[in-house]
Amino acid sequence: MSNITSEIENLVTPILQELNLELIDIEYVKEGRDWFLRIYIDTPAGGIDIEQCAQVSEKLSEKLDVVDPIKENYFLEVSSPGAERPLKKDADFIAAVGKYVFIKTYEPINGAKEFEGTLLSFSVEEGALIEVRVKTRRVKIQIDKEKIALARLAIDFSA
Repeated sequence: MSNITSEIENLVTPILQELNLELIDIEYVKEGRDWFLRIYIDTPAGGIDIEQCAQVSEKLSEKLDVVDPIKENYFLEVSSPGAERPLKKDADFIAAVGKYVFIKTYEPINGAKEFEGTLLSFSVEEGALIEVRVKTRRVKIQIDKEKIALARLAIDFSA
């Protein structure tokens, strides 16, 4: 995590705790000529609404105006993580057990770097066990936690 996203996390965490919301992810990215600070939030039960996003945006904007940790001009976006929410923390993976996921690895496993299927289990020691469909059969693949470059919930269009 960059220094800016760490600073933003320190600013937004008390706001989210006060409102009983969870921080899912923070992105500070340049797209074209513009910089975007994106804060993804959710409720513990899942399902955030636009009023909650607006409330966090307003409170965070006030803090950002005072602290001013970002020197460039940027757009602040506070939103839901969406249907394909990222899996970053161990708790995210544990909560996703039994769900359909997409995992991309740093290096190939059995000749592939991208896997889509049902997350059967996850542990810090063992990593992720995912069941993927290969033609007409199902195959279980173990992926060490250190080899996961990106993971998110996915939508199963074959169901």
